[in-house]
Amino acid sequence: MADFKLSAQLVGHDADVRDVCFPTQDLILSAARDFTVRAWKRTAASPPAFEATLTSQGSEFYNSVAYLPPSQDYPDGLVISAGSDTIIDVRRATSVPSDNAERLLIGHAQNVCALAVVPGDRYVVSGSWDKTARIWSVQKWETEAVLAGHEGAVWDVLPLNETTIITACADKNIRIYDPRTVRGAQVEPRSTIYTSDVIRALCQVPSGHPSGADFASASNDGVIRLWKLSGQPVGELHGHESFIYSLAMLPSGELVSSGEDRTVRIWSGSECLQTITHPAISVWTVAVCSGTGDIVTGASDGVVRVFSRSPERLASPETLAQFDESVKSSSIPQQQVGGINKEKLPGPDFLKNKSGTKEGQVQMIKENNGSVTAHQWSMGQQQWINIGTVVDAVGSSGRKVEYNGQSYDYVFDVAIEEGQPSLKLPYNLSENPWDRARKFIEDNELSQNFLDQVAKFITDNTQGATIGQDSGPSGPDPYGTESRYRPGEVPGASKVKALPQREYLNITAAKYEPVFKKILSVNSALVAAGRKDHSLNPPAQEVLAEVKRKLEAGQPVADEQSVGLVVMMCTSWDYPDRLAPLDLLRCIAVSPAAAKFSSPDFGSLVQIAISAALDGIPAGAQPNENCAMMAARAIANLFQSKEGRKLLSQPSEAARVATFIERVLGIGGQPAIGPYNRNLLIALTTTLVNLAVLASRQPGSVSTEVQVRLLEALARILQKQNDGEVVFRALVAAGTIVTVIGKFSPEARSLASSIAASKDRVADPRVKEVADECLALLR
Repeated sequence: MADFKLSAQLVGHDADVRDVCFPTQDLILSAARDFTVRAWKRTAASPPAFEATLTSQGSEFYNSVAYLPPSQDYPDGLVISAGSDTIIDVRRATSVPSDNAERLLIGHAQNVCALAVVPGDRYVVSGSWDKTARIWSVQKWETEAVLAGHEGAVWDVLPLNETTIITACADKNIRIYDPRTVRGAQVEPRSTIYTSDVIRALCQVPSGHPSGADFASASNDGVIRLWKLSGQPVGELHGHESFIYSLAMLPSGELVSSGEDRTVRIWSGSECLQTITHPAISVWTVAVCSGTGDIVTGASDGVVRVFSRSPERLASPETLAQFDESVKSSSIPQQQVGGINKEKLPGPDFLKNKSGTKEGQVQMIKENNGSVTAHQWSMGQQQWINIGTVVDAVGSSGRKVEYNGQSYDYVFDVAIEEGQPSLKLPYNLSENPWDRARKFIEDNELSQNFLDQVAKFITDNTQGATIGQDSGPSGPDPYGTESRYRPGEVPGASKVKALPQREYLNITAAKYEPVFKKILSVNSALVAAGRKDHSLNPPAQEVLAEVKRKLEAGQPVADEQSVGLVVMMCTSWDYPDRLAPLDLLRCIAVSPAAAKFSSPDFGSLVQIAISAALDGIPAGAQPNENCAMMAARAIANLFQSKEGRKLLSQPSEAARVATFIERVLGIGGQPAIGPYNRNLLIALTTTLVNLAVLASRQPGSVSTEVQVRLLEALARILQKQNDGEVVFRALVAAGTIVTVIGKFSPEARSLASSIAASKDRVADPRVKEVADECLALLR
């Protein structure tokens, strides 16, 4: 079979292309770290040409994209995209960024890194860093079920059909689910396959494959593994030299993969037929057009590339030559190819006299000018292909490097494993690697889970250079990592205790644009339906616009009129339309004006938030777990002002909050609301932490009766939940209340077994440390 050759290069993105989709020969979708999703429509057949349309433009990275085929309601199909803002955006394929989305799917708590349409087009599956995968109903656009049991990021999802969904997880496990076994909106895995490394990608293997496999997985160790659904391994494909990020199946029955070694590889059976090197650091994604067998890739250089075996669909000779030259002239960081002894490398004559032994084999050559070039063997062409020049790491020459007006020993281009590639990491040898790693995480708004990884990257790539002593700890580590060893620190130094918690927490981060868009969309529907009593007239819309302006500027919403408008939407609009107003309510809850507001019909802001979340539910329906989450966030945010704390010190208000918490957790006989909704549980435990802090800092402000009820709620959470952040916050709240109510309280002493069980069950080091503190308080 002929080799793949370049068909088209689609230039338009300004940063890494993280996901691509190739639903038809006339349409390609791409999602990138330049905050955009683009639809590329074919405008010419030979040589192929594509024209880009901006479909979505946000304020955070897009990391995943999928396509729902045309239907009667959506004749052009739907583009489904998501990323680090956690919201799944569903919109028409013909949309532009100024258009409203058809749906915004809220449920994930962290970056959404995988999307797939279930065969049959009735469901969509998503995977996230929040350690869950979710099944979404296309008919209702709501969460149908949560695929539970993961202990790390869910990197990929593979729906084989409506009864079999496979997930790839950072905890090194592959899980197979049958959605028909849903219980309480949660599905436990039917079976689990334990592997030796982080799983990054999955794809179906066609029937008739020589291995007899049902699906394939790809890992950080550069190996593709073939599996039966029973969990039996039936083959391994070796060839990649670093992380593999993406897998796909060709109509021919072959597999295609892409990864950190800059290559796309085509596999037939267990043999690598072809290696396509890209002029980039990473090839993040590869997808296949089932109609033509062409493939499309997305890479760290921001370029989308199409490759074809058909002579009719090849790029022009000039474009082909330009691509070959760009590969040849690209630079390969030395750390990507390992240690090189220049004196022992062969010269250029090697390429004329020696053939390669396998597809993709790489040979280093010492050129006559002293430089080192890398050459890759092509079995199809039976020749060595120049794939770039090996260069030292930045900073290894001993010269200072300028970055943002300052001088550094090193400035690394870091391809973060967890999906944040090609970020600049400056470093001086006099710095503590952990301190620099922490600043890097803060500057780039990355997950705290990267701390060890980034610090290790620094120490590995400074190649043993002397690191100066730091000036010692500068206070509690905001990431809760006091127990980690840091160069320059004295072993055995005392840890900073977490209990009692003294600071109030909030959940104020928000993306205002989709919130206000949704509110205006609902308002337009109310106007069209003639419901002028509940719709926003022009003066009210002006007030709403001023609220948006203040929030975006970081200013408090201080006037009663603005608060009243938000309260009206939360309490008067139909229950299915209240989520966006409730989101707005929790954003303004930090202001004193919100805490002092009182409605003649609904009472205080605490009562308003709870009523908006739990009252007015249509007959036969259940409370919306995301509305409950927003209500809990609003209550948590009230603690940010003195007026809010004064409100929550009133016995009746604290008792109402306790009743709300009990209702959400299902204490008292009613079913729990969103028992596996991580966002909701974090909001709830944040409220519990703040009530505990209030009780600790203002003795007598929270009655003993309410403290006892809070301890019972915390015991329920510690008994049932496995998420590290949820359990950590629950333990902090519990321990802080114990310092107030006293260790001899029966309710406090009864917590010991729940605390010990959570310590054994949850691997997070912070959980184990604060659990030990709690248990010490009870001795």
